[in-house]
Amino acid sequence: MNDFDLVLPPSVDVREVGMRDGLQLEAPVPLAGKLAMLEALVATGVRRIEVTSFVSPKAVPALADADEVAAELGRFDGVRFSALVANARGAQRAVDAGIADLEYVVSAADSHSRANAGRTTSEAVGAVGEIAGLAHGAGGSLEVIVATAWDCPFDGRTPVDRTVDVTRAAVTAGADALCLGDTIGTTTPLRVVRLLDEVRRVSPGVPLGVHFHDTRGTGQANALAAVQAGVTQLDASVGGLGGCPFAPGASGNVATEELVYWLEDSGVATGIDLDAVLAAARVTEDAVGRELPSSLYRAGGKNAPRGAFQPA
Repeated sequence: MNDFDLVLPPSVDVREVGMRDGLQLEAPVPLAGKLAMLEALVATGVRRIEVTSFVSPKAVPALADADEVAAELGRFDGVRFSALVANARGAQRAVDAGIADLEYVVSAADSHSRANAGRTTSEAVGAVGEIAGLAHGAGGSLEVIVATAWDCPFDGRTPVDRTVDVTRAAVTAGADALCLGDTIGTTTPLRVVRLLDEVRRVSPGVPLGVHFHDTRGTGQANALAAVQAGVTQLDASVGGLGGCPFAPGASGNVATEELVYWLEDSGVATGIDLDAVLAAARVTEDAVGRELPSSLYRAGGKNAPRGAFQPA
């Protein structure tokens, strides 16, 4: 190994969250537009897609059609679909709609928990067991996503011990996997690695993923730090869409195409076709009716030499 080599895994598993996190702040997209997006995303080769959320349609009107979306998933093969839920009622709805792989959000910060779910962090953690039971009873799994794992828009920096306590309690209550969320896009690589180390220490062997927002331009740097630290499950959103409706200032996720671009170019396999992701971004842009924030998408993808310069 050369002195300048990065320590990277041979492959990573990217979960596409554009259908859920990417759309939740947008004006409602008609079902036909969502299905066009979904078809384009499946064509990229991605193996996991968080396809919608079963939450109050008043709180998140853009995802009020969760049942209709779920009813269309049978046409797609080779993809593991999941849905986000905010409570046991949402979990039951998801299971009834045929989606048994669930993500449940618990905010490590109390103020964000109250804004996002109308209850304290402790109360939110207390529901993990029931939701896990619903997922397991339907033959699925439960991943607890810890929102505001690093920082909260209301409370400021989240103490590491508090986030670690939430992850420990979630696993004890039945969570099969964990994901740490940088809800407002404020963390930085060193903080990422330190929190990952502490969470692994109390929950060894539990699958651990990351969900970064690129609000302050650090999303891809944080993703690289996480991958170097051994994380192989990362969330990303086509075109860089996304944000939290209950976290002021939160903007888009790391862009799927940008993540795939640097991973594949660094020898890390994703199983995702970059050109197909860019095509999916075009479909997504048409669906939402506005320009996507992804730098790679706006640049047109990989560099394509235009030929030798010819002086006038």
